[in-house]
Amino acid sequence: MPLILFAFVVRVRDGLPLSASTDFEHDRELQERKQQLRTISKALARFPDRGTIKGRELNIYFVSSEGVSYMAVCHCSLPVAKAFCFLEDLRWEFTASFKSAVVALAARPYPFLEFDGTIQKLKQHYNQSGGPALEVTLAEVQEDLRLHPPQVINWEEAELTNGTANGHMDQSPGSGQNGRLQQVTAAGILSLVLNIVCASLNIIRGVHLIEYTFQDDYEGIWNVAAFLLAFVCCLSQCHLYLFHSSLKKPKSFALLSAIVLCNLYLLGPRNPWQLIFHVSVASLSTFLILTRKLQDRTNDCGV
Repeated sequence: MPLILFAFVVRVRDGLPLSASTDFEHDRELQERKQQLRTISKALARFPDRGTIKGRELNIYFVSSEGVSYMAVCHCSLPVAKAFCFLEDLRWEFTASFKSAVVALAARPYPFLEFDGTIQKLKQHYNQSGGPALEVTLAEVQEDLRLHPPQVINWEEAELTNGTANGHMDQSPGSGQNGRLQQVTAAGILSLVLNIVCASLNIIRGVHLIEYTFQDDYEGIWNVAAFLLAFVCCLSQCHLYLFHSSLKKPKSFALLSAIVLCNLYLLGPRNPWQLIFHVSVASLSTFLILTRKLQDRTNDCGV
């Protein structure tokens, strides 16, 4: 595995992504670090000019200068001094390529994607030779780090700072309604289809039973109510899976409990295999609802 895996250039004042390296690594921790890096970029104005966030095997390093921050995800075996050498070389190249006025006026994400070629050359140089490529010397960086060590930031602190910077530190119960969830998976589509099937069976049986209820002096009214309640719960599970909601966990378990109780009450009109089917579908839906998380809202434009 290369020692420098991903580089990111971002404007400090608003976290606008300016450029990033294209990578083809699909390591899970790398993807997590990239998400964290983008989250941190939204609150860089609240961080020091130089910092480190340590992970299991991959660390995040960043240097901010003249309103632009240069960030990288590196393997933990890479010496800290060399990681900051890479960032200083990146800073030299970027400032030589783009004027500060152009950077300040940028309005859309990734306006300098062509800089990826330069990033790739620097990454390749460091990954192969392990040393500085431009004017910065390793000895100078080591001395600077000794005199002014970078701040080590834990991830919880970074999240806290980002929440404060975006004005949602203390969220009200309904403040997450505009959150964007992760993409629907194949298992999610399957659960939606099965839930719709269950809802259809419930409403058909319920409506059909209403006719006999009126004829038999309302003796089956509670069965009708159970079918209709199960129908509503199935549709509610679909909604809860598709859209973000506050108090998702208690709502999920409440819906699952209601479906289980309704089906237990309907054990007469339904046989045990039908009961197992309906409860299994509800359980699968509950699991997928709870495991579908909010995704980072930063548009990464494929990098």
